[in-house]
Amino acid sequence: MVNVQQVNKSLAQLKNKNGSNGKASTSIIIEKIFSFKRKTPLISVIIPVLQEEKLIESTLKLYSVELRNKYNIEVIVSDGGSSDRTLGIAEKYADIIIKHNGNHRQTIAEGRNKGAEASKGDVLVFINGDTFPQNPEHFFQFIHKWCNENTLYGKASALACPVYVAPGEILFKDKIFYKLHNFYIWLLISVGMGMGRGECQIIKREEFFSVGGYNPTIAAGEDFDLFRRISKIGKLGFAKEILVYESPRRFRKYGYLRILLSWTVNSLSVIFRGKSVSKEWEAVR
Repeated sequence: MVNVQQVNKSLAQLKNKNGSNGKASTSIIIEKIFSFKRKTPLISVIIPVLQEEKLIESTLKLYSVELRNKYNIEVIVSDGGSSDRTLGIAEKYADIIIKHNGNHRQTIAEGRNKGAEASKGDVLVFINGDTFPQNPEHFFQFIHKWCNENTLYGKASALACPVYVAPGEILFKDKIFYKLHNFYIWLLISVGMGMGRGECQIIKREEFFSVGGYNPTIAAGEDFDLFRRISKIGKLGFAKEILVYESPRRFRKYGYLRILLSWTVNSLSVIFRGKSVSKEWEAVR
């Protein structure tokens, strides 16, 4: 059982941590005024973005008003300092928008934390701007079932799920890679190691804040680091019942071998040094 007082203390520490290291916490939060039906759970969909004008509109349109009302969802866009049309597009669809105005380059970990701080949800769904559920209706049905049935995934504190390339963009080599990599994630979770790609991480609120959220100083491997810490206080699950699609743009630009090497080096550095080798994660648009 997570202590509520400890969670509140961790939330305060998380806010301090995001503004630490001499970097002022300079984010502006824009929140639309509306009321939620307070049924359990309230789901916060947190989308970190940076220069995502090409994809963000199609992504946000998936979370229709009808879907939000039916499944008690709030959509939060946490922008890392976009200079394109990302914010203007997001303002048409998101319930809460967070603007980063600091001089430093915001990590995606910091962006996700800012979204979590502004959220009200019992469940936090962190999903990237180029990533979307295969079937949004089924996706949120499953999350409600997970929260309401304590036996599902052994009362897991957080879930990862399969990630694939959208059918219209998938190549044969993608099918091989994603099948193997999804199996790898499932295997690590099954043997008790914390693992889950940041493209989509579903986490219960109390557990997220009790471990202090994402480490904002880690530029790459922050997703693995968070699940590794959560695995020490609770269980993880790999939800094969749902899946999300991501853009293959990074793999198309750099190739699978180079990205796998980068993932491996950064993960090992996070384990043994507590920080990533990469100082910044390049935006591929």
